[in-house]
Amino acid sequence: MTAGRIISYVGAAFFLIFGFLFILAAFGEQFNSGWLIVGFILAAIGFGLIFLGGRLKKTAPADQSVTLNIDLPANVEFDSFKCQNCGGALSTDNVEMVAGAPVVECPYCGTSYQLTEDPKW
Repeated sequence: MTAGRIISYVGAAFFLIFGFLFILAAFGEQFNSGWLIVGFILAAIGFGLIFLGGRLKKTAPADQSVTLNIDLPANVEFDSFKCQNCGGALSTDNVEMVAGAPVVECPYCGTSYQLTEDPKW
């Protein structure tokens, strides 16, 4: 929620409370039409602030870039790997993280598949 919305809603609550109190006070021992008019004006301002606060645009979060570093145990050498579909040579630039899983997209045949690690035994 933005600061403008918060200020708008707090102001609306202020105007609605006092508008309600003025309307109640108008119907006291003697009817006072001036207080009734002021109460309705304050209530209208309060509802107007609620309307305007709801129409304020949400600020979009700044563009975020996420860097994923993978720490491998011991001395691991990276061998080149090939596409499962066409056998084309792939590089680390062809691997992206999608929903927490590494996905390979082959630049030669356009195939996308999830990268799996074979057991070492």
